[in-house]
Amino acid sequence: MSSNLPTIGYIGLGIMGLPMARNLMKAGYPMVVYNRTAEKARPLTDDGATSADSPADAARRVGSEGVLFLNVTDTPDVEQVLFAEGTGVVHGAARGLVVVDHSTIAPIATQGFAQRLAEQGVTLVDAPVSGGDVGAQQGTLSIMCGGEAAAFERVRPMLEVVGKSVVRLGGPGMGQACKACNQVAVVNALLGVCEAAALAKKVGLDVGKMLEVVAGGAGGSWQISNLGPKIATGDHAPGFMVDLVLKDLAIVQDTAERVGLPIAGTGTAQGYFRSVAAHGGGKLGTQAMAQALEQLGGFRFTAADPPTSPEDHA
Repeated sequence: MSSNLPTIGYIGLGIMGLPMARNLMKAGYPMVVYNRTAEKARPLTDDGATSADSPADAARRVGSEGVLFLNVTDTPDVEQVLFAEGTGVVHGAARGLVVVDHSTIAPIATQGFAQRLAEQGVTLVDAPVSGGDVGAQQGTLSIMCGGEAAAFERVRPMLEVVGKSVVRLGGPGMGQACKACNQVAVVNALLGVCEAAALAKKVGLDVGKMLEVVAGGAGGSWQISNLGPKIATGDHAPGFMVDLVLKDLAIVQDTAERVGLPIAGTGTAQGYFRSVAAHGGGKLGTQAMAQALEQLGGFRFTAADPPTSPEDHA
């Protein structure tokens, strides 16, 4: 591996950020890391990454030739990392630095952040991802990018380490706009899987077999293949949490309202997720949407349950 690879800074080492940063290290990139909870950075510092004291320190260590990646939770978190007095990225960034934001945040806010950074000679590429924790671990994410073409080309080789699909969709904020569209498609597909599984359960079908058959036809999707079996067995361990998808859907709804677009199906999915969160399930995986159907239908998905009899529902 070339010793001339630029230094990468990585801020935010959660479920997605940690494996993505690890894949970049495995590709040979020198790594500087910062996480608000310092202990989460240890798996990387134990493998040779340098620990920074703050986002500003991370930017300073990366320098003008490097690239600084962000992977935090929400719009206010990104703003804090970038602009916090004394500790934000802008207080350590050299002119020429490129910041890549993998967080999922509001498109309009992203455009504002890009403008503020540009005033400091720093370029922002918004690059939200899809593919979940499995995609992050395997380096097979779909990455949706917005920003200047030259900055995108500069970071493309790094993005191709962590993603199998890397596409620039336009100027600042267009990556986040595409992620909003992605979340609409994802939650509506998941809604269909949950309702199909619920119907199968109520009429006495073997839910697992139904999912296998439907996945092979026109009803197939990533959601049915990957989350369907978990729904059928009541496995709600988090890959992507309910609380986080609710954050994303708030962005989606705000964006849709700004352009005057009704998105009723997404609103239904949002309502199911809110029900799950209200019953203490905010930290569960998104497949826990099925719990809302369980409550409405008076049944449970569990691995131990035998199929119900169709006559029970005649």
